[in-house]
Amino acid sequence: MPAKKKTAKKTSKKTTKKKSAGPWDAAFAPRAPGEARYWLVKSEPEVFSFDDLLHKHNKTTHWNGIRNFAARNFMRDAMRVGDRVFYYHSGSDAPSIVGICEVVREAYPDDSAFDSASEGYDPKSDRSKPTWYMVDLRAVAQFTHPVTLAQIKERKDLKDMALLRIGRLSVSPVRPSEWAAITRMAEG
Repeated sequence: MPAKKKTAKKTSKKTTKKKSAGPWDAAFAPRAPGEARYWLVKSEPEVFSFDDLLHKHNKTTHWNGIRNFAARNFMRDAMRVGDRVFYYHSGSDAPSIVGICEVVREAYPDDSAFDSASEGYDPKSDRSKPTWYMVDLRAVAQFTHPVTLAQIKERKDLKDMALLRIGRLSVSPVRPSEWAAITRMAEG
């Protein structure tokens, strides 16, 4: 019987590269006590405008029908009561931020996902393990000077804004510096 060959044990040193933080990971980071965060929601004005929101009871509506996982995650995992929200009119001749809302109810299951008569119906949704969520928003202020997408694109300090980088999302985070810049722009 031949002698067994000694084989050197291979030691594999796993080098774990530190995953770089995504540009909007801060939206999910733990909050300091009393910390508010900022967001942007989009709607086509002919579907649901800021004026429509102003005419709702208590100027409040549920932000439902969101069927994008990233936008859902922002609502479900990061939006909190008291957070401020820009209301953006998309799909118009001059897409623009037209007002400010606040989150008045944190994420809860989106009932439109279970309603077969709704445009937001999702036959794969299960009430016991919801896929889709919504938050409630209340209008705070309408801008007398809406801030247009063109104006936002002109500003170097807003070049990394989620609206520009991941513009397709109906819910996206806004950094505090971006919030401050846009609110100053809305003042005229």
